[in-house]
Amino acid sequence: MNRFWSFLFLLVPIGGVACFVAAPYFNIWLPRDVSEHGRTIDSLFMFILYLTGAVFLVTEMVLFYFSWKYDANTNQEPVKFSHGSHALELVWTILPAVTLLFIAIYQMEAWAAAKMHPPVMDITCEVTGRQFNWDFRYPGPDNELYTEDDLVRTDGKLFLPVNEDVLLKITSADVLHSFFLPNLRIKQDVVPGMDQQMWFKSKKTGDFDIVCAELCGWGHYKMKGQVTFLPRPEYEAKLAAFGVEQNTMRVEVPEEE
Repeated sequence: MNRFWSFLFLLVPIGGVACFVAAPYFNIWLPRDVSEHGRTIDSLFMFILYLTGAVFLVTEMVLFYFSWKYDANTNQEPVKFSHGSHALELVWTILPAVTLLFIAIYQMEAWAAAKMHPPVMDITCEVTGRQFNWDFRYPGPDNELYTEDDLVRTDGKLFLPVNEDVLLKITSADVLHSFFLPNLRIKQDVVPGMDQQMWFKSKKTGDFDIVCAELCGWGHYKMKGQVTFLPRPEYEAKLAAFGVEQNTMRVEVPEEE
């Protein structure tokens, strides 16, 4: 094997490490975390990244070493055949299995907090995914969903209170979607026929992206929205404005004589 290709093998880990180091300085790393639980998710992500990165570097260096040492143009030794090693096969089977088991146990607390222990509270809002938009339904003045005073928005803009636990009900009107809030480090697949929930708490006010992370059809690329976190008084004022707007747009149908 020409040693030029050996150097190409070597450039792969060098380029990978360089991109990892440079990414935060070019603002192409993880989006800003604004959630209460985001630190746990980021720590888990970085742990797995460092673990797999170390395996990646070792593997690439071994490839470089063998491609350099056994280059056909410089190595004149005859070919040697072996029948393998059962001990070696056991080692490279057991080690990955133990590593994966460790990761599974290590992430159990984070998974339970994000997916298994919802806060005891009323649903803040219902999120419905449809091709190709996010619809939102808020409880009206009676604080109950699916009553006449519900506030329904189809503009893809979600408004929520900051520094408070938020409980969302997630549904789909047609196909598989995935409700993804990158800045809150949380994502929920949306399955037709299933009522699912997700919960979180934002620590910052502002506007943040809503993304569909499941390929859901030709218009998947434009299925995006925006979540805005507001202080409680501004949040309540926004819902009141929605109620006024919705009542204004409602058309009364005259009764037939």
